[in-house]
Amino acid sequence: MRVTDIQRCEVRPGRLVEFGLSPATVTAADAAPEDSRPPAYIQESHIRTARSVRAEGLFVPTWLGTAFDIPGPVDLDVLHEALRRWTVRHETLRSGFRWVGDEMRRFTLAADAVSLHREVTGDFTDAAALVRHLQSRFDVAADALCWPNFLYAAVVRDDSTSVYAAFDHTNVDAYSLQRLAADIHELYAAVSAGRILDQPPAGSYVDFCEIERADADRIDADHELVSRWREFIARCDGRLPNFPCDLGLDPDGPLPAQRLMREPLVDADAAAAFESYCRPYGGSLVGVLAATSLVAHEIGGQSVYRTVVPFHTRVRSRWSDSVGWYVGGAPIEVPVAPDFPAALTRVRAALQATRSLARIPLARVLRLLGSDFRPTSPDLYSIVSYVDARVVPGAEHWATLKAYALVRVSYGDQVCAWFHRLHEGLWFASRYPDTDVAYKNMRLYVERLRDIITGVAARRTGG
Repeated sequence: MRVTDIQRCEVRPGRLVEFGLSPATVTAADAAPEDSRPPAYIQESHIRTARSVRAEGLFVPTWLGTAFDIPGPVDLDVLHEALRRWTVRHETLRSGFRWVGDEMRRFTLAADAVSLHREVTGDFTDAAALVRHLQSRFDVAADALCWPNFLYAAVVRDDSTSVYAAFDHTNVDAYSLQRLAADIHELYAAVSAGRILDQPPAGSYVDFCEIERADADRIDADHELVSRWREFIARCDGRLPNFPCDLGLDPDGPLPAQRLMREPLVDADAAAAFESYCRPYGGSLVGVLAATSLVAHEIGGQSVYRTVVPFHTRVRSRWSDSVGWYVGGAPIEVPVAPDFPAALTRVRAALQATRSLARIPLARVLRLLGSDFRPTSPDLYSIVSYVDARVVPGAEHWATLKAYALVRVSYGDQVCAWFHRLHEGLWFASRYPDTDVAYKNMRLYVERLRDIITGVAARRTGG
């Protein structure tokens, strides 16, 4: 999906209807017994960070979401049931956390204890007013420190209905969001026809959290992988890496506001040619990181590009249809290369050497290192992420359905850069600090990256 914010996802006027967990479900959650399955380290880190930032007096919304259309007139009863079925299918949406002293304890509701409440908010004739309302509602309803922490909304019109969904990050990752449009369309058709989809149970992210945490807790501070993280952080001057160019930040200033940059990077033909060129080295992820290392040297003069590369942790087929936050990170160091082919070779070698480090949750590593990584920003480090989203069910219909992945842009001192390969080409989006220096360097980064990709593509096609 194209990554954007709520302001730029083609919101159109209509009647707004909200679907949230019912008061009866919330009451049941209040009385639910403790679930012995612990939070994932990434969930705990996220929630503790939110609490730490909130304690400093700053409310930083960090929800993720999606938007897509259902063409034609929509039966709200059918949509209501489709959303309910999708919600109860994924156990993480029925699960939350309570604080007991300074510990997070899980609770989980049974599927038959979960119901949705539908409420008509009103008619909106002005798209800007609707956008403001949606953002405000999602900020409150998908708050990391509350439960429930997600909300569905529909903007109903005679010719189509736009569906919006916002979730706290503890429940979802990019792949979870990308699947939602096809899932809801399929469920809507099934409910309309009065049938039950013949689906195997979805893997439980709550189960995954327990398994991953148990594996991580077997690792101690003397483990080789922890030592390699320790050495990497030491070479980053004791910090996790930020984006490798000047962002115009005041080190003693408050957490800055952020901006979003999003645009098509290259068309489908150029994206295909770039992938073809990079395939012997590992594909477009390697290509994007190699190009970034070159541009980082041009802009900031760094002799070594250091970053943490996100990888999904859906390593078993049982998690393939599961909704949850299945992400780990691997650190890489890439010495500046004389040209793009050399950069590809160095990035491939770096990824091969360190990808195994992504199987240890970074929050566990930092705890073992005993370093003072008390978070003051929603993002521990900057990322450059590449995803080929064309394989996601329904991806070929995303443009027609006006389907988007939504990010909340609020505050932060890091850069998150996302590259999504779509059927129509390569899409770029980035959340970055709102300073003049950062804007200038991010614009330069995008333009130089586009030059490298189109140059490689032209050589590949003989253009």
